[in-house]
Amino acid sequence: MKKNSFTYEDLISCGNGDLFGPGNARLPLPPMLMFDRITDINDNGGAFKKGSIKAELDIKDNLWFFDCHFKGDPVMPGCLGLDAMWQLVGFYLGWIGNPGKGRALGVSTVKFTGEVLKNVKKAIYVIDMKKIMSPGGTSVGLANGVLFADEKKIYSAENLKVGLFK
Repeated sequence: MKKNSFTYEDLISCGNGDLFGPGNARLPLPPMLMFDRITDINDNGGAFKKGSIKAELDIKDNLWFFDCHFKGDPVMPGCLGLDAMWQLVGFYLGWIGNPGKGRALGVSTVKFTGEVLKNVKKAIYVIDMKKIMSPGGTSVGLANGVLFADEKKIYSAENLKVGLFK
């Protein structure tokens, strides 16, 4: 039976190549790992009934990007929230057993309607898998994602595309 949640230590194990095995999906290691835990992952839930992932990042004053983006006006870069969504889609592909190294391949629409500031306690990512394709041994996942700053939806992304390549 597959695990349906992952601790920070599990995510670091994935980044080191130990979770899905050599040559397979890895998460980036800190500081580019953009969540602290996966609270739920399944292969039949979500808006499209193709699987979903929920993950969280605890917002702390000492997160690396607050010191440089922007000095005196700290905000999490929007591209890091988007990257977290790609990271989660790649993790999902590895979790369902697909082989290969992950790469972000694109996104069709991204909307930012808010910011992750130091007063936010938790960034919550929700990914709804739409489709898994396996052309010629490559696995490609397509998903929609949202980012909540505490309870407020502030980012949305449609057609996040990630591939696993052997």
